[in-house]
Amino acid sequence: MSKSKAANSSEPVVIKKYANRRLYNTETSSYITLDLLSQMTREGREFVVVDAKTGEDITHNVLTQIIMEEEQRGKNMLPVNFLRQLIAMYGDSMQSMVPQYLEASMDAFRKNQQQFQEAMKGAFGGGPLAEIAKRNMQMFEAAASAFGNGVPGMPGTMPGAQPTPGSVSEGAKDDEIAELKAQLSALNAKIDKLS
Repeated sequence: MSKSKAANSSEPVVIKKYANRRLYNTETSSYITLDLLSQMTREGREFVVVDAKTGEDITHNVLTQIIMEEEQRGKNMLPVNFLRQLIAMYGDSMQSMVPQYLEASMDAFRKNQQQFQEAMKGAFGGGPLAEIAKRNMQMFEAAASAFGNGVPGMPGTMPGAQPTPGSVSEGAKDDEIAELKAQLSALNAKIDKLS
């Protein structure tokens, strides 16, 4: 790879939006869709969208359009109450502080998410917490299957399943749940200490 090509890969890709609403990727010399822009965003690839006729930066509008399309597909991440509060902030004296607050909050959320994922990798990958994490998962699976209702996504559990012969009695279920909660609390406390 040439030096100029390597330097360009860190620069934002310029996307031109034409009057017919088509998006043109100047890096690949091809037309693209909003879905591809969404994918580029998830991959951390920087891009700038400009109006092909005026040269105006319309990146904000296009990113907002991507969010709208994701929300319309049923992937709702923005609760109605949050949207109402956000709309109410327009024109408010605190409006200028909202973008910085939201950006800082999202950065903190992403950092916490990464720390949690790293802690869980450490817990399941080896080290002193590995055995505790495995036991907690086994107990959770056992508790989920003992309920008979099952937990969606858990192996061995089916919604509406009947308890199998020799399954745990009500009192034992309560004890097992209490023990599970205690172990999960202990694991959470250890993860907090690691963070």
